[in-house]
Amino acid sequence: MRRITLFCGHYGSGKTNIAVNYAFYIRSKGFKTAIVDLDIVNPYFRTKDSEKELEKCGIRVISLPFANSNVDLPSIPSESYSVFSNKDEYAVFDIGGDDSGAYVLGQFEPYIKAEKDFDNFYVANFSRPLTRNAEEALGVMREIELAGKVPFTGIINNTNLGEETEINDILLSNGEALRLSKISNLPLVMTTVREDLAKDVKAENIFPLKLQKKYW
Repeated sequence: MRRITLFCGHYGSGKTNIAVNYAFYIRSKGFKTAIVDLDIVNPYFRTKDSEKELEKCGIRVISLPFANSNVDLPSIPSESYSVFSNKDEYAVFDIGGDDSGAYVLGQFEPYIKAEKDFDNFYVANFSRPLTRNAEEALGVMREIELAGKVPFTGIINNTNLGEETEINDILLSNGEALRLSKISNLPLVMTTVREDLAKDVKAENIFPLKLQKKYW
């Protein structure tokens, strides 16, 4: 577990749901935690939707000033930079989908690389258009890396069909996730599974997710 953890992926990959769950996970280990919402692409599905629940657990929420409004401007709150100076705090970043959203990440690139203690996870959902297989997912991954200027360090398989997800959907997707791992030369660090299905999935590195309906 790194001090700085970033979640990037194709639009609709489910990275916001993972970011929220991961922030809760870090906080449950007793660490000071912040979550930074940098999604300028999607104004409807944002970390801010869980702000009260997060803050109730002692998690600091940093979000775009116009989140949950009809204004969607790429204005980055200065508070976002505070996570790099607060060395006793773990920070989770939710980055906007695709290369257009990843351009925001580029503004933090010098701070992230200077930190060195970071992970940048590519969230792959093989049930989404344009990332149906490993090759398509790799293409999106490279576009995000080019725009955000921060290399990926691992892959998260978040393949799902929301509430219609079945165990077989997850197991079949792991094959594509492993192929993506091979052709990208990056480790498959976790497979996310809805909490109610997690106990029945036989795969490595399972990360149970509390379903946030808005984020799937």
